[in-house]
Amino acid sequence: MTAHLARTRHIDPDLDLTIHRVIRAPKKAIWSAWTDPEKLAKWWIPEPLTLRVEALELRPGGALTTVMSEDGESFVPHVDAVFLVIEDSSRLVFTNAVNSSWHPAFPDPVSMTTEIIVGDHADGTDYQAIVRHGSPEQRARHEELGFFDGWGTVTEQLALSVE
Repeated sequence: MTAHLARTRHIDPDLDLTIHRVIRAPKKAIWSAWTDPEKLAKWWIPEPLTLRVEALELRPGGALTTVMSEDGESFVPHVDAVFLVIEDSSRLVFTNAVNSSWHPAFPDPVSMTTEIIVGDHADGTDYQAIVRHGSPEQRARHEELGFFDGWGTVTEQLALSVE
């Protein structure tokens, strides 16, 4: 287990939701899929929706802003967040509790902090997405709204895009 994955022992089952899988691709390919705006736009929303990356500033405090569309023409907000941690080729952490203009936010449907961890694995890359919530109610709401379907779908789309 890498040092980065060791941090996941702090998962709180009352507050956190996780997706964990081995992706049969190099860690570098997965990192690029998360950090290249064109690549991110291709997989980080369930098909047939369309995603456009408005800002992807890879530095602590940098903006992560995306918009989505059902018809490819009219776009609505998807994510308005800031990066908290960038550990090159291994870990991204961002939150929508603060928006890209650094104002406290109350995003609908839930406020969350997302941690993406990629580590070496004999079969490719050990991939983990941990989505942290401020209360058990927020976690439950996110799960009820389809966290596992949504994040599972985009994780599968990520895997297909890099494998």
